[in-house]
Amino acid sequence: MKWFVFRNNTVEPFFDGKTVAFSGYDDVSVVPTEAEGFIWFYQVPVKFSSGVLAQEIRSITEKLQLVVGEIGAKPLVVFTMENLVDLKLVTSDMAVQEAIDSFNATARTLAHAHSHVKVVDFSEFTKQYTSQQLIDWKYYFISQSLLNPKIAKDFKVWWHRIEEELALCRKKCLVLDLDNTIWGGILGEDGAEGVKIGGDYPGNAFLYWQRGLVELSKCGVILALCSKNNEADVQELWDANPFMALKREHISAHRINWQSKDQNIRELAEELNIGLDSMVFVDDNPTERELVKQTLPMVAVPDFPAKPYELVDFFQSLVRDYFRIYKLTHDDADKVNQYKANAQRDAEQKRFAQYDHYLRSLDIEIRVEEANDFNFARIAQLTQKTNQFNLTTHRYTEARLREMQAAGSQIWCMSVSDRFGSYGISGVMIVNPIDATVAEVDTLLLSCRVLGKGIEHAFVCHMLQMLAKKGYQSLTASYLPTAKNAQVKDFWQVVGGAVASQTATATTYRIDLNQEFQIKNHYRFV
Repeated sequence: MKWFVFRNNTVEPFFDGKTVAFSGYDDVSVVPTEAEGFIWFYQVPVKFSSGVLAQEIRSITEKLQLVVGEIGAKPLVVFTMENLVDLKLVTSDMAVQEAIDSFNATARTLAHAHSHVKVVDFSEFTKQYTSQQLIDWKYYFISQSLLNPKIAKDFKVWWHRIEEELALCRKKCLVLDLDNTIWGGILGEDGAEGVKIGGDYPGNAFLYWQRGLVELSKCGVILALCSKNNEADVQELWDANPFMALKREHISAHRINWQSKDQNIRELAEELNIGLDSMVFVDDNPTERELVKQTLPMVAVPDFPAKPYELVDFFQSLVRDYFRIYKLTHDDADKVNQYKANAQRDAEQKRFAQYDHYLRSLDIEIRVEEANDFNFARIAQLTQKTNQFNLTTHRYTEARLREMQAAGSQIWCMSVSDRFGSYGISGVMIVNPIDATVAEVDTLLLSCRVLGKGIEHAFVCHMLQMLAKKGYQSLTASYLPTAKNAQVKDFWQVVGGAVASQTATATTYRIDLNQEFQIKNHYRFV
């Protein structure tokens, strides 16, 4: 099983039974060790006496605290309690609501104190429905299901999105049109001072929309422009129009020209070194949206609102459907600067006839450190979303990584910087000791943004040298093929590994750590 659900009524229709098991009603006596994670999904019981109900909610709070102490470091997702059936008989009686508030506050306190505890706001789901839609008393009395099974399909969609957020998975890049998308009007016709941004409606709606985009950028979402316009006119607008909240510095890449938008999006993906499936395209023109849908089906293309006053709702749906994650890492917050630095590197490379000379000019510094409280979240994020340079593609949560480290796994991450700036934490290696002289590589991955500069080879050779100094004589490592990692199928041979066994689903290598691992002097290790 993947999840084990603690519950106080019937919730089976809301989860996939193949990967989920359930406690007995109101039973916390069994904590199965085979579960990968736990879900706390208690709902407010149906009681007429507010005093009795408040006391029962307080006992549920105590049970939650007990479970947190029993599950170790495994993930626990706690749904907030929402009062779906308000049977208040006296208006001024707040006992039940105070008990609910206390439970939710306790859950948040536990999440703050324990990194493996996450709190999910269940009201985000329930507020979409009327009380009649949420509850069908027939099902409650027949099968003890407080939530209406008719909304189970919607719940599963919502829960899948929450799982993605908890795993810190999201789209990377928002590609934006300009005319009637970022501002009202057409720049080529209205001029830099004539487009609608700020002031009265509809300019005020576009201003709110731009402010939201700025905050999205601060949260690590790459903003790119793809517009059929004269670039000089757009630059003039940024210089001349004081109401623009979205500035040049918020944009990591742009294609402002007259070629087809699908081609521009391909070029943006190549420039940013991200997959097309990491991109969301926003354009007011339905013809342009349809073109991208047809030619680039891996790019997400939401419908743009017909009226500017719908832009705030549209922004909320964008965040909810594509860009929200449970928490930000330091690397997320610095994304815009990282991609701008990449553009500077690309421009600098053109000055050199020999690539080795270019690499030496970068002053590349590689910092290797063990997993700790400051980097566990980023390491987990990389295991969840790295596909191309990922030898085994094992996916791990932060809690699972902590558990592995406590059991003896050696977990390292790599940060890279050069004279243009930092790439952030962009590599991970996890090694499991077999005995005093033999170890096994569980995970080796690098973010695609550092590839192509020999950093992957230098990092691994440095790690192999370090393992040899620790007394290990040999290392086993595997390549597990996926649809996206074919580029690394021979990597272990490149760094000196010999094939030990091979099947259709895995190739295993043995690396003799007594050999010499050469690292070019382009790289400085810290």
